[in-house]
Amino acid sequence: MVAQLFLNGLVTGLLLALPALALTLIFGIMRFANFAVGALLTLGAYAGYLANVTFGLPLPMAAAFAALVVGLACVLCDELVFERLRERGSITLLVASMGVSLVIENICRFAFGNAARSFDLAVARPIRWNGIRINYEQMTTAGVVVVALILFHLLLSASPLGRAMRAVADNPSLAAVRGVERRTVARITWMLTGALIGIAGVLAGLDRAIDPLMGWNYQIPIFAAAILGGLGSPLGAVAGALLIGIAEEMSTLVLPPSYRQIVSFSVILLLLLFRTNGLFGAKAVRK
Repeated sequence: MVAQLFLNGLVTGLLLALPALALTLIFGIMRFANFAVGALLTLGAYAGYLANVTFGLPLPMAAAFAALVVGLACVLCDELVFERLRERGSITLLVASMGVSLVIENICRFAFGNAARSFDLAVARPIRWNGIRINYEQMTTAGVVVVALILFHLLLSASPLGRAMRAVADNPSLAAVRGVERRTVARITWMLTGALIGIAGVLAGLDRAIDPLMGWNYQIPIFAAAILGGLGSPLGAVAGALLIGIAEEMSTLVLPPSYRQIVSFSVILLLLLFRTNGLFGAKAVRK
């Protein structure tokens, strides 16, 4: 029982890692918490559903389509909303992202209705090993997320684009003096983080039914993961996501499953009270 819950929590944490990473990257470069991350995840799930069920594409191509759609949606939101409000401060941008979230959510509801939907996939038997049940969706989620995290780590640590993104996150004014254009870096960052959220949306659609409110099931855990790791720290976002995923699943040993998000709320409350920089935030500030 405990081993099964730990495995489920680990996979849930991996699923949370992609949008938590996207959230912390946007915070690090754009200096605001993007509340629309849950709605964008929902958009990714519906884009994957459209490609898989309506267009008949296999799931890998549907995930690529979802990544492209959400990436372009993020760039469009920045062009129409966030860039125009960038000088108004982080609170204004946060409130604007709430409005963007409601718009995206209702576009999905208008286009697809309120009925729950799912991907067109063949039924596969789960693998059983030492009493642990491992299903196809869990293996797919783990494999895709690990590959995506490795590629993103290489991008951030070993490419000119990654160095430019880190420079803008550390000191935008100094980066501008050195010829790094913040607007261009912002556009690329929105596209990349949108791709991460789009892929996460497809993986979430494998885990549960797709509906216009599915993003709200992940919103609080995503924020809890990013805050726990330290907003602005990519490594911290991944570590925080794993810890939140495992903690929520293990909490069902003593709590009803419908109350597992109490863990995420409690983590956010405790961090805001006692350690606002999160697990890795202090190190990021010293840089």
